Amino acid sequence: MNKTLRFMAVPTLALGALALSAVPAMAADQSYQSTLGQINGSSASGTITVDVKGNQAHAVLNVSGLPATFMNAPYPHVQHIHGGAMGLCPPASADKDGDGVVSTTEGAPSYGAIVTTLSTSGDTSPAAGLDLKLAGQGASYTVDRTFELNAETKAALEAGTAVVVVHGLDPATLSPAGQAAKSDLVPSLPLAATSPALCGTLKAGQMKMPAGGADTGVTPESGTDTGALALGGGLVLVALAGGAYVVRRRGAGSAA
Repeated sequence: MNKTLRFMAVPTLALGALALSAVPAMAADQSYQSTLGQINGSSASGTITVDVKGNQAHAVLNVSGLPATFMNAPYPHVQHIHGGAMGLCPPASADKDGDGVVSTTEGAPSYGAIVTTLSTSGDTSPAAGLDLKLAGQGASYTVDRTFELNAETKAALEAGTAVVVVHGLDPATLSPAGQAAKSDLVPSLPLAATSPALCGTLKAGQMKMPAGGADTGVTPESGTDTGALALGGGLVLVALAGGAYVVRRRGAGSAA
């Protein structure tokens, strides 16, 4: 049977220090999110979440309002996680050649190189970055992928410099100079085909927590708000409503 040893009031700062010393370090599992903003006059919208667990990442990208067709076929939109730069979406002033379009290479100083391709299937490496067979199709689609996290993407996520870019504009919305220009990546295509339409920096959200609570070996008293923190040596610190704290010893049958 649990035996109350003594009551004590614990200042907030002291309790915080106690918690830091008593709780083991948590794994670096993390969730990242972004609401994608429009670039180059795009009327599209999108959201993305990337949940990281160990060396695995689960990405869910939802987009809508993109150009639906290209050359009488569903428009293939490629999208990537970029990294290694400023972690920003490029401003309109990034258009250095004055054609009214921020091209992929003009935006690169802001968001960096491709570190992961958010393909619909298969390869997620940068090598698949322009593979139209693995691109999203049409005006609205979802990319839902689990993939192994490479070192470059992991570093960009942790540094806050990972940026998601979705490519593919409606040529009719561009300036005459933009409509006449060729792609800076694939010269056989028009500039619109590979230029950014949506962009967003991935921000860390709430730390991913394990399901369920820790087994403290303490049964809360009925009608009392409690929280428990294992102290070691068979002792448990129980927080009661009103700010008082009780140190209790685990029962003989409780796990160490």
